Amino acid sequence: MADPSSYRPKPGQIPDSPGVYKFRDEHRRVIYVGKAKNLRQRLANYFQDLAGLHPRTRTMVTTAASVEWTVVSTEVEALQLEYSWIKEYDPRFNVKYRDDKSYPYLAVTLNEEFPRVQVMRGAKKKGVRYFGPYGHAWAIRETVDLMLRVFPVRTCSAGVFKNAERSGRPCLLGYIGKCSAPCVGRVTPEEHRDLAEDFCDFMAGRTGTYIRRLEKDMTQAAEEMEYERAARLRDDAEALKRAMEKSAVVLADATDADLIAVAEDELEAAVQIFHVRGGRVRGQRGWVTDKVEAVDTAGLVEHALQQLYGEESGDSVPKEVLIPALPEDPDAVSEWLAGRRGSQVSLRIPQRGDKKDLMGTVQRNAQQALGLHKTKRASDLTTRSRALEEIAEALGLGTAPLRVECFDISHLQGDDVVASMVVFEDGLARKSEYRRFQIKGFEGQDDVRSMHEVIGRRFRRYLHEKERTGEWEETPAPTGPVPAPAELAPGGPVPAQSAPGGAVPAQSASDGPMPGEPSPGAVAPEAPDPALVREEPREDDGRPKRFAYPPQLVVVDGGRPQVAAAKRALDELGIDDIAVCGLAKRLEEVWLPDDDDPVVLPRSSEGLYLLQRIRDEAHRFAITYQRAKRAKRIRSSPLDDVPGLGETRKQALIKHFGSVKKLRQATIDEICGVPGIGRRTAESVAAAFAAAAPAAPAVNTATGEIIEEDDGGSRT
Repeated sequence: MADPSSYRPKPGQIPDSPGVYKFRDEHRRVIYVGKAKNLRQRLANYFQDLAGLHPRTRTMVTTAASVEWTVVSTEVEALQLEYSWIKEYDPRFNVKYRDDKSYPYLAVTLNEEFPRVQVMRGAKKKGVRYFGPYGHAWAIRETVDLMLRVFPVRTCSAGVFKNAERSGRPCLLGYIGKCSAPCVGRVTPEEHRDLAEDFCDFMAGRTGTYIRRLEKDMTQAAEEMEYERAARLRDDAEALKRAMEKSAVVLADATDADLIAVAEDELEAAVQIFHVRGGRVRGQRGWVTDKVEAVDTAGLVEHALQQLYGEESGDSVPKEVLIPALPEDPDAVSEWLAGRRGSQVSLRIPQRGDKKDLMGTVQRNAQQALGLHKTKRASDLTTRSRALEEIAEALGLGTAPLRVECFDISHLQGDDVVASMVVFEDGLARKSEYRRFQIKGFEGQDDVRSMHEVIGRRFRRYLHEKERTGEWEETPAPTGPVPAPAELAPGGPVPAQSAPGGAVPAQSASDGPMPGEPSPGAVAPEAPDPALVREEPREDDGRPKRFAYPPQLVVVDGGRPQVAAAKRALDELGIDDIAVCGLAKRLEEVWLPDDDDPVVLPRSSEGLYLLQRIRDEAHRFAITYQRAKRAKRIRSSPLDDVPGLGETRKQALIKHFGSVKKLRQATIDEICGVPGIGRRTAESVAAAFAAAAPAAPAVNTATGEIIEEDDGGSRT
């Protein structure tokens, strides 16, 4: 690992003008390319204290062995040179988007004497007009089949064209009117090129002209009593309309724009692009990338713009590009795009209206693409097996952890503290085994104490189920004095010698107690938490559905304190055969109990990816429960505690008085005046409001206004 100070340029060597810089490793390979308005200021950021650098940046500067730069005159030139160098050197630490598939395009080969319409993939060629990309090749063929009635452009290959030209007979499409048959001279090269140009104009969004022309010709033919020609023109117009219907109108003002959305997490990002031409979505594509450099959403957008338009020119670059965040220098990027297009390009964030709504749709597609990418990786059996083996090797486990349980704590400023438990078996989520907990042992915010409580509750239940089903292993009676209850660990009166991991094989039925009854020398686990028992549904045969199976690995969301709390909870229960680790979000470090330093898995490790996915799932499950619990608390009212008061009569009370506030101020006689409310119920309602402490006024944090109670007893 290189020391950045060994190759740091001397003070004053670096110019303060715009430019592009390259970091090279010891083998002179370019590993990172960047640009800057001021090279001196930007490069100085890389040579500060390593502890203050982002982990990915720190890895890059310690891998590098030298840095060099090239001065340019403007930020636009810097943008162009950066893109060229990234394409040339393919640096390992730069963000590089990769297509999750090879998208098909509808291409018109205008560089040939007789242009051809075809499906094309891969790199774009000069002189070829492209439309799309499309999700499926069959969608292109359906559209082309409809349009060939009106624009009978050649679609055959060069070999078929030459054979027809040599034989003097056109192919089948020429006979049925879906090709103008330039191979046999039915049209001149100029006439065929005009057809291809009209085809391109229609695909580019200029549709109204051709449909109006067909309808006018149809009317004229009908007036001249050329009914067969009028019917053919009618069918042609209908074919064009059906082709248009395949792409719905999304922007009523016939805008030409590209919409770009980004979905990201700590490690990966997905980009989705919708190509809108003439107000209709004409194509869609997406990329997924590893975030190998320290980059925010604005940086991801800039990289996407470079890759999307770096090789484009003319109308391929739209007049308007809608993005979720502006790049660091939006003026330079806009100028660069304008140079690619040849005219002004607007680069902006949609704020309202149809464009903002469509951007929301693109954003949802990006989120789904990122989730699908993760699911595809997770569903690969080979990948999952390798991930479990890497986890076992990194944590020093004897075997791969086929069952992993992960715990996370969630709260809002110390209120509504809850926890989640998610289960992954063989690397896949087992959602039927997910559990959620309310923290009941104390009030307030203490993630470490909360983690200790949750781990203790979960594994006390496990020990209870082992005892209940007769799987509790006996141990010989202790030779020393049995500890007094005050000396037992607070997690439960289970000494270490009775733990499943340290127990000797169970005695025979004739030598010991009945199944499910602990031996005289063993101390049985304490009775399970009643709240936890209520959470546990049972099968008809009485056996438990959950909590009966121990994991090989417990993962907690957090660092050393949370790991220590989880290990302490297991030790207090005498469980020593379950591994514990923690995954800290800040640097994605894996912490083990009693270790001063974390385990750092490689960035490309499938094991790290699986641990992150498990941790993220636990976080999602916890925060979903916490939000639902908070929403229920906010919507609650004293009427919920009145016995015998159902939803119908509750709504009748609110409707009669207008609000909970006025109902609270009503007398018993006034409450009795509500139809269906007797005196006993009225007294219960009044008593409920009298016993309830007056709630503090809710405040809208966005506007600062006090929120009044509404008809349902909730705050709005």
